[in-house]
This record gives sequence, structure tokens and C-alpha cells, in this order.
Amino acid sequence: MTFSQLPQLALVVLSIATLFTLLTACENSISKEDRPVAIAEEQPESEVKMVAHEADDGLEVVTLGSGCFWCTEAVFRELKGVKSAVSGYSGGAVPNPTYKAVCTGTTGHAEVIQVTFDPEVIPFTDILKVFWETHDPTTLNRQGADVGTQYRSAVFYHNEKQKEEATAYKKQLDESGQFKSPIVTEITEFQKFYPAEDYHQDYFKLNPNQQYCQFVIRPKLEKFRSKFSEKLKSEENTKEKSE
Repeated sequence: MTFSQLPQLALVVLSIATLFTLLTACENSISKEDRPVAIAEEQPESEVKMVAHEADDGLEVVTLGSGCFWCTEAVFRELKGVKSAVSGYSGGAVPNPTYKAVCTGTTGHAEVIQVTFDPEVIPFTDILKVFWETHDPTTLNRQGADVGTQYRSAVFYHNEKQKEEATAYKKQLDESGQFKSPIVTEITEFQKFYPAEDYHQDYFKLNPNQQYCQFVIRPKLEKFRSKFSEKLKSEENTKEKSE
């Protein structure tokens, strides 16, 4: 190596050092609270009670899986006619699953929301329309960066009418060519629902500045609001404070 080559070598070393510093800073800027799996590692092994799936007063219930339940819950809570959207787990074989266990992908459960709605205000077909148009139902066991069977697309129907309507709607979507690939959403009879731990409920509203909420949930929610504006509850009851 000649003396004249030293400045070039110094520049290369400096560039590598700068890149390493930036990558380290980026990694450290994302706290454990911004990683769902990291949160799961800290989740206490407490039992979760199963809730009944019957509704009263003419209301109806359906259980839906479309990726991270933080996203799905935030969407469905804003629909007129939806009385509640509870985050939880369904479709698995292990009783009383915790978030930590579900995140391993070994319990068979999907992250879901259990939606209680008034069919006189929002018919089940509208529930299905929102469900299929607010996630990618063509990616098996995956939604974006969330990968695993717990993120699968699923309709857990609570009665034969829901089964028939969901099956027909799925067939209609596939035949329409709305999606470039076949829909892989499973349509399965509902068995049990376990509500997720308390801190998962209404997560987006309570944690609007958290990075996952800012960069994953918020853009999805804004797109949903624009597309389904006529089906939303009044703004003061749905939109979180931006301050």
C-alpha cells in the first residue's frame, strides 16, 4: 500500500463505522414495547377466562382473524352497529393460552377479535366486506412483517347462516379477480374464544404514539376511514386525540 492510498482507506473505514453506528442507533430506538414478540416474553403466565359467544337483545357475534389483533380491533371499533370488538385467541387446542404461548405458534390459536354487532345496523355481509378489504387474505399465515399461524386469515362462524354467507362471499371475491392470488382465509366453526390480556384491549387508542401504532396501525386505519367513511361512528367517538 502506498502513502497516497491511505486517505482512501481511511474513508472506507469511516464509512463502515458510520453505517454500524446508524444501524445500532436504529435498533436501540425500537424499545421492547414496540415489538409484540418482545412483549410476549414478559407476559405473566396468568390464566385467561373463556367468554361465552352468545349475544342478547338481537345482537350477533362473529370471531375474525386477520393478523395482529391490535390492527383489527382498531378498525372494527369504529364501525356503526359494532357494540364491541375484543382482542383474543381462537382456533387452538391449548386451554387458557397466554400471549407468550400464542406467539410461539405452537398452541394453534390465531390472534382474533370477537365482534358483537347489531345486524339491523350493519349486516353480516358488511362485516365481511370490511374484514376482507382491510387485510391481505391471500398470504398464508402472514400479514406484512407478522409471520406465523397465529396471524392467519380466518372467519370463525357462530351459526350456519354466517358459514353460508362467508363461504359465498369468499367465492364471489375469488371469481371477481379482486385479489391477484387465491384467498386462503379459513372458514371454520367457532369453538372457544379467550380474551387477550388487559393491556391488549383498545391498544391503539391507549398507545397512539407507540411506534407500531404510528407506522403500522395508523396508516391502515386512515386508509380504512377513507374507504368506509359512510359506515363510521361519529368522529368524536372514534378518532383518538392526536396531541
